[in-house]
Amino acid sequence: MTTLARPIQDYALLDDSECEERIVLAKKKLGRRCVILGHHYQRDEVFKFADFSGDSLKLSRNAAKSEADYIVFCGVHFMAEVADILSRPEQIAILPDLAAGCSMADMANESNVQKCWDELAAIIDVESTVTPITYINSAADLKAFCGQHEGIVCTSSNAKKILEWSFSKREKVLFFPDQHLGRNTGFDMGIPLEEMVLWDFRKPQGGLTVEQIKKAKIILWSGFCSVHQVFQPEHIDDFLKRYPETKVIAHPEASYEVCRKADYIGSTETILKIVKEAEPDTRWLVATELNLVNRLHEECKDQGKNVHFMSSTVSMCSTMFRTDPQHLAWVLENLVAGHVVNQVTVQEPKAALAKRALDNMLSVV
Repeated sequence: MTTLARPIQDYALLDDSECEERIVLAKKKLGRRCVILGHHYQRDEVFKFADFSGDSLKLSRNAAKSEADYIVFCGVHFMAEVADILSRPEQIAILPDLAAGCSMADMANESNVQKCWDELAAIIDVESTVTPITYINSAADLKAFCGQHEGIVCTSSNAKKILEWSFSKREKVLFFPDQHLGRNTGFDMGIPLEEMVLWDFRKPQGGLTVEQIKKAKIILWSGFCSVHQVFQPEHIDDFLKRYPETKVIAHPEASYEVCRKADYIGSTETILKIVKEAEPDTRWLVATELNLVNRLHEECKDQGKNVHFMSSTVSMCSTMFRTDPQHLAWVLENLVAGHVVNQVTVQEPKAALAKRALDNMLSVV
C-alpha cells in the first residue's frame, strides 16, 4: 500500500532541535539524490544545511550540474523557477514553503509589463528601439516576456555587461522590476539621471510625457526591494561621525543616494569577497540583508574586522524567512518516503521563452 504524503501540520509544533536531527538523518538517507541550496539571505537555522550557498543564479547552475534528482531551494519562489528552467528535465525543483515569495518581484507582473509595452508602442517603435531587461528577481512569465521580445535577464553582478549588450542591439532599455539596480548601474556607465525615467505602472503612460519617453535611454520600472529600501544616507553620515575610518559597501538594490556615499557597490558575492579579502582590523558598514551581514561579521571577527549592518532598524527578507527547519524537515522526510511536495514547475511555452532570455544572459557573461 502506498502511504500518503505527510502534511506540514505534523511538523509545525516541532522544535528546531528535533527538526535538525530529522534533517540530518533525511539528508543521509537521500545522499546524492538530493541537493539543498541556501541563498545568502537565508536564516542560519536553515542555511547551515546547504550543500551549496550563493546568489540565486549561481545556486541554480550548481544544482543543474549536480547528480541530484531533487533540488531543494531554500530561497524564494522565483529562485526555484530559475532552478527548474536551467536544470535537466529529470530534475525536480522544490521550494520548502510556497509562500516564500519576493515583494520586489510582485511589483511587476506580466499584464502590467505588457500594458507598458503597448503604451510605449503607441509612441515609439518598441521592437526596433527597446530591449526589455528583467532582473533575475522576477517571475518566470516576465523572463518569458523578455525572451519573446529579444530581451535578456540580468543579475546584480552582471547588470553593466547586460546593459552594454542591450545598447549594442537597440537604443533604449526597459528595465524591471528594480529601479535602483537599473539607475545605479546606468549612472556608473555615464548615463545622466535625466535620461533614466521612472515608469509608474499605476499611471497612464507611466506618468511620463511623450518627450520624456523619446529622450529616455533607460525606462525604469517603479519597483524596489523592501529590505534595501530601509537604508538611508543619514545612516552612513551618522556612522562615519563615530567611526570615520569605516569603509561603506552597498548592494546596488539600495537607493542612488546611498550608493553615491558608498566606497564600494556590489552584489552579495562581491560584498562577501571584498570584506573577506580586506586588511585585518578594518571596519565595514554594509547595506544589504541582515542575515548575510551577521554571518559575515562572525566569519571575519577573528581577523579583527568589524562588520556592521547599516540600518538601526532590523531588516531581513521576511518572505525568505518563511523557510524554516520545520518546512525543510517536512520536504526531506517526504522525499525519503517517496513523496514530492511543493514542486515548482514552469510550464511551456513560458519555460522555453524564459530560458531564451536566460541563455542570452549566459552567452554575454
